[in-house]
Amino acid sequence: MSQTHSKSRQQAEIAFGDAQTQFFARNSAVEELDSLVRAREEKTLRLREARMAKEEHDRTAATASLLAKRAKIR
Repeated sequence: MSQTHSKSRQQAEIAFGDAQTQFFARNSAVEELDSLVRAREEKTLRLREARMAKEEHDRTAATASLLAKRAKIR
């Protein structure tokens, strides 16, 4: 049994389908952007931690070098 709808109902159904398609496309784009932002933030955090570890290592090495020079002088 097929249902026949008025022309205005058919137009409304088509418009609703288009709106849903746009809504889901926008949500997909937003999710993709969120994923990119998360990946960028994670990379930034990893790089910051690596830089801080290197700076700490460099400070420790410089301190050890200065202590060794002082020990030689005395």
